[in-house]
Amino acid sequence: MELLDIGEVSARSGIKPSALRYYEESGLISSISRQGLRRQFPREVLLQLKLISMGKSAGFSLKEIAGMFAQNGIPHISRVTLHQKVDEIDRQIQKLTALRDTLRHVAECPAPSHMECPKFKRLVELSGKSDVKLTKKRHRLSVLP
Repeated sequence: MELLDIGEVSARSGIKPSALRYYEESGLISSISRQGLRRQFPREVLLQLKLISMGKSAGFSLKEIAGMFAQNGIPHISRVTLHQKVDEIDRQIQKLTALRDTLRHVAECPAPSHMECPKFKRLVELSGKSDVKLTKKRHRLSVLP
């Protein structure tokens, strides 16, 4: 079994040694041994770190990510949890798309000034109340839930 010391794991993964030690303390990864004072990890830790990074990018907490690994470090991920996260990401995408479309309208609005644009005035009035989406097809505002 090929072992990687903490410095090599850090270099290959781009994760600082301090974060690797924290992940180990949190139960996300496990070292197998030590060579002097340096932790030794199995090569499989690189895949685990990629999964941890992906989970963080998806918005999972480290506690949630830790729950996705079995005792032996093999991923055991609930499909229900993944579907819930996908739905959450879809809602974020919808909100960001609405924001992008609104900003694009404001940037490209042919009115001489923003305050002369009725759509801009409606956007200002609606801001803070809810998320706003400018639908391109009908050129009207709609409010997102």
